Amino acid sequence: MKNRIIRAVAGSFILISLILAVYVNQNWLWFTAFVGLNLLQSSFTKWCLMEDILAKFGVKD
Repeated sequence: MKNRIIRAVAGSFILISLILAVYVNQNWLWFTAFVGLNLLQSSFTKWCLMEDILAKFGVKD
C-alpha cells in the first residue's frame, strides 16, 4: 500500500509542477528536478522520507 501511495504522490507532484511550469513560471521545473532526485536517491539508499511520514500516519505496507 505504501509503495502505491508514494508513487501516486510523486507522480502527482511531477505533473502538477510541469503544469505550473507551463502556465505560471518555468522555475517550477526545479521542483520537478527535486522530486526526481529524491526518487533517485531513495533507489540507492533505500530510504524515503514519504515512507516515514506514511508510517507515522499508520499506513501499513
